[in-house]
Amino acid sequence: MLFSHDTELTLRAAGVLINSDRVDGEQLGDLPALDEYLDSFGWTGRRDHDAAELESVHRLRARLGAIWETAGDEVRAVGQVNALLADTRAAPWLTRHPEMPEWHLHLASIHDPLWQRMGAEMAMALADLIRSGELRRLKVCAAPDCDAVLIDLSRNRSGKFCDTGNCGNRQHVAAYRERRSNR
Repeated sequence: MLFSHDTELTLRAAGVLINSDRVDGEQLGDLPALDEYLDSFGWTGRRDHDAAELESVHRLRARLGAIWETAGDEVRAVGQVNALLADTRAAPWLTRHPEMPEWHLHLASIHDPLWQRMGAEMAMALADLIRSGELRRLKVCAAPDCDAVLIDLSRNRSGKFCDTGNCGNRQHVAAYRERRSNR
């Protein structure tokens, strides 16, 4: 494990959130889809279940996507992460739950709006990545027909393709066929 469990989980959740409108159209277009996403990553706390909440999560998704897109420019990425931390008024404290007995950080009150809690957690996970000198693990899929993002958690940072559309396999098959046709 490269990072703490909650950091890796939150980075994965951020990637899935960003990709929810980059692959196969809008995947978080309604409140049941948002609930399914939230439940799949164990998000707790207040849920308003209204259109404003869904729209605020869509705005957060766009901000996170911009951070991923600028990961090659550390100064810009840091500025965006700092802005997100400030906008969410992140205030860390240690906690644990029966379903997650390891100590981990919460960064916003369970009573704060959903986007604020998600944004604070995701910004802090990105801050962990930056502090450890691993910002280059944030990548956009290398397949020419894919805009999905990925968090490369491989040991040697060799991941290039997302896992949303079988991109790696498609690219390897295409390269194999190209080599075979040149014989």
